[in-house]
Amino acid sequence: MIGLALIQVLRAAGCGRIIAVDVMPEKLALAVKVGATNTVNSAVANGVEEILRLTNGIGSDLAFEAVGVAATVGLALGCVRKGGSVTLLGNVAPTVNFPLQVAVTRELTLYGSCASCGDYPACLDLMARGTITAAPLLSAVAPLAEGAAWFDRLYRKEPGLLKVVLKP
Repeated sequence: MIGLALIQVLRAAGCGRIIAVDVMPEKLALAVKVGATNTVNSAVANGVEEILRLTNGIGSDLAFEAVGVAATVGLALGCVRKGGSVTLLGNVAPTVNFPLQVAVTRELTLYGSCASCGDYPACLDLMARGTITAAPLLSAVAPLAEGAAWFDRLYRKEPGLLKVVLKP
């Protein structure tokens, strides 16, 4: 969800090529729908190798990691060019193995981001102008009374479910 919203923001900011990486084909299809120019299924291909191929061996200027586990942090660090930057957004695991040597020898800049740091007005403005839209990311709108059942379905990671809006 975070990565899919981020794709829209990157497109609005003027990024020309946006490569989305995931292990689920349906999320990669949705990534293209919201603005990704290329996708990499890291369940079937080596993500770093594929991104290097797509960037003619240079690597990306920027990487945004939106999961927060060792494998995806390593992929983000491995796919950027020397001197590139990585923003860590994901926060699933409180601690991850971190390839320090990669970050140091490739002179990478690391950023961390949690929550919004006062960005809500800008986000609401982008949505009001239609620059970004939440609609493709919403799986359902349901009555609040059905909330427990929807939370159960989301918890079980039912295929095709991203976000559900509950209305009182």
